[in-house]
Amino acid sequence: MTHHGAAELPALSERIGKVLALAPSAPAVEFERRWHTWGELAAAAGAVGALVRPGERVALLLRNRPPQLGLLLGLLRAGACVVVVNPGRGAERVRADLDSLAVATVAGDRADLAALAPRVRRLRSDELGAVTGGGPAPGTGDLRPEVAVEMLTSGTTGPPKRVPLTYETFRRVLAGARHYERSPDSGLRLRRGVVVVNAPLVHLGGLFRILQCVNDGRSFCLLERFRVEEWADAVRRHRPSTVSLVPAALRMVLDSDLGPADLSGVRSVISGTAPLAPEDADAFQARFGVPVLTSYAATEFGGGVAGWNLADHERYWAAKRGSVGRAHAGCALRVVDPGSGTPRGPDEAGLLEVRAAQLGDDSGWTRTTDLARLDADGFLWILGRADQAIIRGGFKILPDDVRTALERDPRVRGAAVVGHPDARLGAVPVAAVEPRPGMTVSAEDLLAAAAGVLARYELPTQLRVVEALPRTPSGKVDLAAVRDLFTEQP
Repeated sequence: MTHHGAAELPALSERIGKVLALAPSAPAVEFERRWHTWGELAAAAGAVGALVRPGERVALLLRNRPPQLGLLLGLLRAGACVVVVNPGRGAERVRADLDSLAVATVAGDRADLAALAPRVRRLRSDELGAVTGGGPAPGTGDLRPEVAVEMLTSGTTGPPKRVPLTYETFRRVLAGARHYERSPDSGLRLRRGVVVVNAPLVHLGGLFRILQCVNDGRSFCLLERFRVEEWADAVRRHRPSTVSLVPAALRMVLDSDLGPADLSGVRSVISGTAPLAPEDADAFQARFGVPVLTSYAATEFGGGVAGWNLADHERYWAAKRGSVGRAHAGCALRVVDPGSGTPRGPDEAGLLEVRAAQLGDDSGWTRTTDLARLDADGFLWILGRADQAIIRGGFKILPDDVRTALERDPRVRGAAVVGHPDARLGAVPVAAVEPRPGMTVSAEDLLAAAAGVLARYELPTQLRVVEALPRTPSGKVDLAAVRDLFTEQP
């Protein structure tokens, strides 16, 4: 028995419960080539619901596996507040994270829960549908009934932070996403087709994709992590019309021996979370015959606020390549002067502000830390992060400009640029570069090539060639770890 009446639950919780009950024996999620049914997901959700209260904050050690998926859906079905924790950060950092969160209940599998202090109540699921709870019951405080998920940000510049996303925000985002589907009805039924989910659930992109599938009654193939061969196998078997690839994954596909036949059912690729070079987008389309639709999103907005669609891509890509597209339906964009806040005209650079429909009708403008420009047709270009600008002896350097110059070299798969303290100049740019497979490059060669594009003051004072750039779970380069590469040097 649950501790609450159905009337208390948010609309999204009710929707999850109704979809899970539609056809218990129908396939819902495939993991490692084994299908699990909607009924198994419903059993897990019901077991979790009996152990938590609406609004209760529960830390979830979230992995891309069916047991954790059952815990996630169960907590949301019960109207709880899911506090996302990444168990991949290591036991010591996870313990410190949980201590700072001050949660009374932690959910996960046996291995992840084993390292926790005994005072924490545990909800454990080692297989889908089998949920057990033990330990002291939580107190009556610390309820967040309106918040669905305290979602981790990417943590590219430091430790990940958490952004509270409400049930109402998710409801609005999910409703808005239907605008881009071929059959945008919201009827309660199971739909055809299988979505391939390869983004980590500890990142908003992966979690949102799961919620979208369940909300729409669409089955999906869950990959534990992105590996080209496993992803390609899933795409060949399930033939999704749209796939999602962060820029790092898209480059891995470009570097593989896959051909057009492997992606023959795919009509478009959605790419976000990090900047994608237009050259990579063009190379992908030339090789596979599939357009790449870049997008702009932020955890604070609960998802995307701008992006390309197929119609815009066909009409405008040649003239607007490098843009991240136009505002989504119900969202508004503007660029303002960083000091005065005065809106700037077409093609004038400034700070991006967003009015996101999913945050509510009276949410107003939210200022980002992204430098951007908007053209007269409403297309948005992200120029870099204002808070990552490097001031070298009075000269302002945008790391993305330097990164783009380094990535123009055909031998380079990816690059990252950060500021490094300098006693005389204040700060100087330093760079780490990941070569393409099979390529051998030297720092001297790369700097010489970049010197033809960059001003002298923009050239990195140090450049390290690394086997692989450090990345966050979302596929973004971990800039804090890149900075550590240079502080560790003698």
